[in-house]
Amino acid sequence: MWRKPLASLQVFCRLTLLKTSILISQGAEAASLVLTSAPAKVYKACLREPAPDGSEPNGTQHSANPVLLKHRFLKQYRHPSLDGSITRAQIAGESCALMRCLRSGVKAPGIRMVDVAGGVLGVEWVDGESVRVLLAGDAGREDAEEDEAEPDCADAKGGGEVDPLGVYGISRDALMGMIGTEIAKMHLADIIHGDLTTSNMMLRCGTNDLVLIDFDLSYHSALIEDKATDLYVLERAFASTHPNSEPLFASVLAAYGAHMGSAQWSSIKKRLDDVGLLRRKQGMVG
Repeated sequence: MWRKPLASLQVFCRLTLLKTSILISQGAEAASLVLTSAPAKVYKACLREPAPDGSEPNGTQHSANPVLLKHRFLKQYRHPSLDGSITRAQIAGESCALMRCLRSGVKAPGIRMVDVAGGVLGVEWVDGESVRVLLAGDAGREDAEEDEAEPDCADAKGGGEVDPLGVYGISRDALMGMIGTEIAKMHLADIIHGDLTTSNMMLRCGTNDLVLIDFDLSYHSALIEDKATDLYVLERAFASTHPNSEPLFASVLAAYGAHMGSAQWSSIKKRLDDVGLLRRKQGMVG
């Protein structure tokens, strides 16, 4: 008999949290940002945290670090039962993939809250810049949409006219090595990202950690083909977003192979070459 009041309380808390959060994007617009590849409402929020001594004098709230909320809202074009089932599966799948990555040492956003029934996932807010912007330099900054989810460390340090990577103090080769290493760690945990692009990688301010984000399309697989396809998606992303990127992607693969080990890398590389050849043939046929 307590189920109905408890459910009502959960709905009230969820709606209150979303109402007091900052809406960053919504609908199909959210799918074009680095935050999520699925239509959703994206918020910046602060989850309430108790005072260190367990009390809250004068009603003071001790806020935790900012949190990114992704709310997969009801899709009117789907039957409510089907929509609820799909949403629950998406939330559960993404949270499980993130948890597996974190346990395996992959640098990914930490999970802050999971509301499967309400379609809300809260993850760690990552202050930093996307690799897409860092590699594109000022041109990429002009093309990128203004968005609070990606604060500009370069501007914050007074380096608006300098190479963003120079402000971070790392070279392009070092950055490519970090990318290859993190992807290898993810694949060793048998997690396939599903949407590897330079927009879904961020360089964290302060620590210079390379963080993989947006695990909406991720899934668990130990198949060599799936890992090779993941790398092929990234290769195409480099080719379409960053001109003359062959040396950059080669550095990513070198770091990836070194971390995976010669046996696994040999099999994955062969499949990667096969996938690339097959896609090129399909493109020629039309």
